[in-house]
Amino acid sequence: MWRRLRSALRSLRGSPAVPPPGGGGGGAAAAMERAVVRCVPSEPKLSLRFVLPDGSARHMQRDQGEPLGRALARIATNAAKGHGKAGKKSKKARAEEGAEGEEAAAAPAVRLFSRDGAAVAEEVPNAAAWQDGAVLHIGAARYRVERNPPALTELRLPRSLLAGFPVCPKVSAEFAAPQHCLFRWYREQRPAGGGDAPGEAWVEAAEGERVFTPSNALVGLRLKLRCTPGDGEQRYGPAREVESSGPVEAGPGACTFDNRHLYTKKVCGQGSVRAVSYNILADTYAQTEFSRTVLYPYCAPYALEIDYRQNLLKKELAGYSADIICLQEVDKSVFLDSLAPALDAFGLEGLFKIKEKQHEGLATFYRRDKFSLLSQHDIAFSEALLSEPLHKELCDQLAKYPLVQEKVLQRSSVLQVSVLQSTTDPSRKLCVANTHLYWHPKGGNIRLIQIAVALSHIKHVARDLYPSIPVIFCGDFNSTPSSGTYSFISSSVIAEDHEDWVSNGEEERCSMALSHPFKLLSACGEPAYTNYVGGFHGCLDYIFIDKNALEVEQVIPLPTHEEVTTHQALPSVSHPSDHIALICDLKWK
Repeated sequence: MWRRLRSALRSLRGSPAVPPPGGGGGGAAAAMERAVVRCVPSEPKLSLRFVLPDGSARHMQRDQGEPLGRALARIATNAAKGHGKAGKKSKKARAEEGAEGEEAAAAPAVRLFSRDGAAVAEEVPNAAAWQDGAVLHIGAARYRVERNPPALTELRLPRSLLAGFPVCPKVSAEFAAPQHCLFRWYREQRPAGGGDAPGEAWVEAAEGERVFTPSNALVGLRLKLRCTPGDGEQRYGPAREVESSGPVEAGPGACTFDNRHLYTKKVCGQGSVRAVSYNILADTYAQTEFSRTVLYPYCAPYALEIDYRQNLLKKELAGYSADIICLQEVDKSVFLDSLAPALDAFGLEGLFKIKEKQHEGLATFYRRDKFSLLSQHDIAFSEALLSEPLHKELCDQLAKYPLVQEKVLQRSSVLQVSVLQSTTDPSRKLCVANTHLYWHPKGGNIRLIQIAVALSHIKHVARDLYPSIPVIFCGDFNSTPSSGTYSFISSSVIAEDHEDWVSNGEEERCSMALSHPFKLLSACGEPAYTNYVGGFHGCLDYIFIDKNALEVEQVIPLPTHEEVTTHQALPSVSHPSDHIALICDLKWK
């Protein structure tokens, strides 16, 4: 704690906001101390931090609507206390100083001057008085006011670093944006005499890059990042440094997605959309004893660790240069601490929907320079079924089958629906849906109910709220092409006598005739498999598109069977999930 306090004091007493490389800022203004003001409209108080000439730090909270004069009076009182403490001397010393000692102990004059040198009236409210560039006078001391300067609230490096894989730091800042921050990367220096033990010194490895990819030459060395927070007005705050907890390790060599990246080197043109759907295997499932010993016994234990798999995931997803990415089985912590910061660095904005009572959920990412988010319409199937009038007819039918109804309502499955608008052609909008249906092999009837709710909800968004906008419906549907769910989605109807209504036996028969208004096509067709584990392989994942409005430009080939089975099955040291990403380029008709 004391180290942090000393560091904070040093940053307060240091030079004003760090200028950009090559920036000036000389003269008297540059020599001033700093008075840092944090003033946010949504908060009732502002804070003021400065360091008195005697070295004591002051941190004050004042009402934003309070007159400036009261705040200045309080500063004067604080400054007098500081002088008093500093002036505690022997009687003889005070007697020798005489009147000078008395004057030093008195409260200094405190005034605030605007940027143009005019005195700020004492009746002006604090929120309006403390402007950036103003100058605070405390006796003979001068402080330049920095209002809401850029500041880092978090800077973190991943725990696992692999050569050849991008290192994407987590950067959280206040009054700053990562794209305006300054980054400088360092590596440990090897000892001059050779050997394996790294030296103490740091050598600059890269400057200006938010994402750094260490080469094989850096294996065995730790990394350090220095980040200076900045904003769009080229203001810069105090820099922070963070060192990696461990050294760069050797990568796994060839990965299943390397050849796929040859097709996706560039982002699609404005008239096209590259979509990705991918179940990335939640850590909460990968780390169970059952997973290690029964589901994935062929996978090296270290390759099931989330720190390792995140390296592969970030490189794989970044290399697809996608416009829309729909992910399933996304741990909340993985989204917040890893994927969202990493994909943000590659130009993608992320949205997250957690499953009810779970630690994982769905994530949708969209490319910021191609799309803006108009609205979100996420639902939990069980809750929507019971509470939304939209599903009343289906709910009434389901009530006739209490065993099935109970199972449907117990499921935590959710649907993520985002409406996006083209940044270059506002007339072009997309309804992007993302889901992960119930997994059980005998749960075909449950999945039919879930998909009926999903399609009804998507219809409400893409027909009622935004008339006739195209739909892209991605997900892990846990349904093969021969299933009732796939048939219902692609043919628009499901008969009441379909075999999936009795998927779990006659006692759970649930017979309904259902329909939906869309003409949906599986953009990537019906691959032999999208899920390949030791005991099962099959096609469970799809990107369905509105074939009246969209057409397929190209489907990025899946990894070859030899690539998938190099390490027997998935996941593996060269593939982060038990599923395979689907990728296709689409265009408006």
